[in-house]
Amino acid sequence: MDHVAIPVQDIRRAIAWYQQRFNCAVRYQDDTWAMIEFANIKLALVLPSQHPGHLGFVTPRAAEFGELRPHRDGTRSVYVTDPSGNAVELLAAE
Repeated sequence: MDHVAIPVQDIRRAIAWYQQRFNCAVRYQDDTWAMIEFANIKLALVLPSQHPGHLGFVTPRAAEFGELRPHRDGTRSVYVTDPSGNAVELLAAE
């Protein structure tokens, strides 16, 4: 597992909340999403209008699930949905 993405209403406010309460580092941030890292997992903070809440897994088989698309943070991935409609992001293992 690479990360869990949760929807938030305000990226900066959410980052501040997590940093004040936990020992985490900001790995990426823009106006629509951020990636913060804890000792054992990364948490993506996403605006619902821009990105779905999802689970993110790194796999060397990511391209088997569809076309990999580049992201602003340098990763490449594809989104799929499970049978219950939950979004799953499969990131290329590079």
